[in-house]
Amino acid sequence: MPDDRLPGFESPEETVAFTPTREAGLARLSAFAPRMGKHYAGQRNYDYGPARRSNVSALSPWIRHRLITEEEVLRATLSKFAPSTAEKFIQEVFWRTYFKGWLEHRPSVWTAYCEGRDRALEVLEKDRAMAMDYRAAIAGETGIDGFDQWARELVETGYLHNHARMWFASIWIFTLRLPWELGADFFLRHLLDGDPASNTLSWRWVAGLHTKGKTYQARVSNISKYTEGRFRPEYQLANEALPLTEEQDHPKRPIQMADAMPDAPYLLLVTEEDCRAEEIFPSPDAVIGLLSTSDRSPLEIGAPVLEFAEAALSDALLRASERWQAKTQFSDSRDWSGALIDAANLAGVKQIATAYAPIGPVATHLAETQPKLAEAGLTLRQIRRDYDDLAWPHATKGFFALKQKIPQILRNLSLAG
Repeated sequence: MPDDRLPGFESPEETVAFTPTREAGLARLSAFAPRMGKHYAGQRNYDYGPARRSNVSALSPWIRHRLITEEEVLRATLSKFAPSTAEKFIQEVFWRTYFKGWLEHRPSVWTAYCEGRDRALEVLEKDRAMAMDYRAAIAGETGIDGFDQWARELVETGYLHNHARMWFASIWIFTLRLPWELGADFFLRHLLDGDPASNTLSWRWVAGLHTKGKTYQARVSNISKYTEGRFRPEYQLANEALPLTEEQDHPKRPIQMADAMPDAPYLLLVTEEDCRAEEIFPSPDAVIGLLSTSDRSPLEIGAPVLEFAEAALSDALLRASERWQAKTQFSDSRDWSGALIDAANLAGVKQIATAYAPIGPVATHLAETQPKLAEAGLTLRQIRRDYDDLAWPHATKGFFALKQKIPQILRNLSLAG
């Protein structure tokens, strides 16, 4: 198997401190920007371990919470490289966009995942053998070389290299034969960049549910090569990866229309889905931040995930306060409608605006809250970014359809000529 790395490359030690602030995200973006071209294309598949992350950007936790935005990352890339030179990196940015847009077209996939997860959790209570295998998997005690180390790394650091995520999911599904929904749940509870769309659809892709009949099989040779021999699970992996199937169909629907910007005094709601509100909105009368991190799963969410999301939201509220001199408050209330009604009444406004929430816990909260706000005489407006409006309509089938539109999207965003 040929080596795809740059000649003479040696991966230096470089850990990434996932500090949940916009400033830290911009610093990481600036540090990695010079490597977004051929360096990234040649090294990106190698998992050298958490102490050697010079070959990947590790920007996903900041992008997931939009402490920094996809558009900012693309602008930084294209300020240093021609689109053709940084093609691989640009495509990786758009993969996250693709998954979000695809799920917006098929929200029933998220609902089915949640229902499947809950059924699998019920089975665990009755099936002792499955429960033992599950506990061993999440504790990193299966005896499978690589898999156990990745399980512990995930829980401890909140991050895994993308290639390791694929190997892990494949081993979970095809070697350990555990429900894929429980693996996706494990990731969503512990990944700092845990995203309903990217996480759910990536697991479905490995299982053969996203691209019907096409699975991803973890192989000893591949793992050994791309971990530079750190792991070699000889005779420990399944010899085949037969695709999973599902009875439910997931028809495509039009993406929900976004709302217009508020035309009167309003309360701004900031959520963990977009912590860059000052880039979108005009001056609000008051600002409130609400968290939904604990709603990612009925099980316990990892402490690093909870801490990152809360600190990211606090950072967003601090910047909002400095930008607009508006009264800001953070609430950890599970009663979103009550918190929003109280905050709106205190501010003396009849409109609430927030950045559009893609399919996931925040969107669920808003859908459940909107009728109660209406009863209280309040209007909720969700404002979607131009980037999403330009890209999501092309995320209807496979990634290739969106990939073809990338040059035009970049031009429309004035990022490329």
